[in-house]
Amino acid sequence: MSSEEIRQDVKLLGLAEKLLLVEDVWDSIALSNSELPLPDWQKRELDKRYREYKAGKQDLHDWKSVHDGLRNEY
Repeated sequence: MSSEEIRQDVKLLGLAEKLLLVEDVWDSIALSNSELPLPDWQKRELDKRYREYKAGKQDLHDWKSVHDGLRNEY
C-alpha cells in the first residue's frame, strides 16, 4: 500500500478511529526506539550536558516556567 493510499484511507476514518491509529503508530515507534540512530555529535553533546548537570554547572528549569516563558515571548 502506498503512502497516498494510506492517507486516503485515513481521511475516511472517524475521529476516534484516527486517534486509535495515531496511538498505535506511536506505540510501534516506541518499540523500535532502539533502532533509531544517534549521531556521534549528538551523543557527545548529551554526554557533555550530563557531565555538566552532575557537576552542578547546568541551570535547570521546570516545564511550567519554560512553557510560561515561551507563551509570554511568543
